[in-house]
Amino acid sequence: MQYRIIEGADQMLVEDVERLLKMTYWADKRSRETIEKAMRNSSCYGIYLDDEKKLVGFARVISDYATTYYLCDVIIDEAYRHQGLGKALVCYIESLPVYEGLHGMLKTRDAHDLYRKFGYEVATGRVMIK
Repeated sequence: MQYRIIEGADQMLVEDVERLLKMTYWADKRSRETIEKAMRNSSCYGIYLDDEKKLVGFARVISDYATTYYLCDVIIDEAYRHQGLGKALVCYIESLPVYEGLHGMLKTRDAHDLYRKFGYEVATGRVMIK
């Protein structure tokens, strides 16, 4: 499977991101307007399959770029899970110099094992910090 990681909300169609977020338990009821606003005010990353011309992964980062970043909305299309795409997307984001040395945080109900691989630890319940 050939994929590439893309950066920037302007590189993704809102309807593709909306389709992915509808697969989640945390954002399945977000309006398109809310999704658009969140994308405009965040750093957005995606996994794109050129052969299928399809966005199959998405993540956002909210940051002050000085002390902290919040990794959120990490989602891989249900049909493409368990193939290492989520790990590849998080690895790419975590390796970016812009986030180096900053404290990271995220919330998850069921992906603690994935994020531990990147140095996150459970702080309380669903909140993980790095």
